[in-house]
Amino acid sequence: MERNNLYPIFLKTSNLEVLIVGGGNVGLEKLTFLLKSSPDAKVQMIALEFLADTIELANSHTVEMIRAAYDEEYLKGKHMVIACTDKPEVNERVYRDCRARNILVNVADNPPFCDFYMGGIVTKGNVKVAISTNGKSPTTAKRLRQFFEDVIPDNIDDLVKNLNEYRKTLKGDFEDKVDALNKFTQSLVDKSDSGKT
Repeated sequence: MERNNLYPIFLKTSNLEVLIVGGGNVGLEKLTFLLKSSPDAKVQMIALEFLADTIELANSHTVEMIRAAYDEEYLKGKHMVIACTDKPEVNERVYRDCRARNILVNVADNPPFCDFYMGGIVTKGNVKVAISTNGKSPTTAKRLRQFFEDVIPDNIDDLVKNLNEYRKTLKGDFEDKVDALNKFTQSLVDKSDSGKT
């Protein structure tokens, strides 16, 4: 049976240098997705032309825009790159250049040329759920995102903050604290299980 072997991580993009190569509709989509989840991301975009909406979004954040053709010199100091031009040969060149420099790269709509995928994300305060279909079906990820947005209560962030405060008051070693928190939150699982019967 096929399975998803991707390892999910949550990146502090404010500590990383991100490059988006491409200024068209897909570039706007990638920038929007990135800034929606991480509004403080450090992003540089390179393209010969940018859509008006992209310029507006970039100007409302700390996005540096450079009107130029792609050159590998723009990879210097980058940690993560998204290639989304309308020229497959440019996107594949970006991929090869990144791989040669050990830079994580995503070529839009081209899974074999991706080190990572940008999955569906649900954010409610401090709670964030990421969804991956292993690059097979972004539409399914979108529908699952909509499902979880409805299912996860809007006040989940209050629970997280309260648990954090409660955790600070607990005595004992790490295992004692984990046991206490597990008992305290068991009702969350019990309620979801009872809904299944």
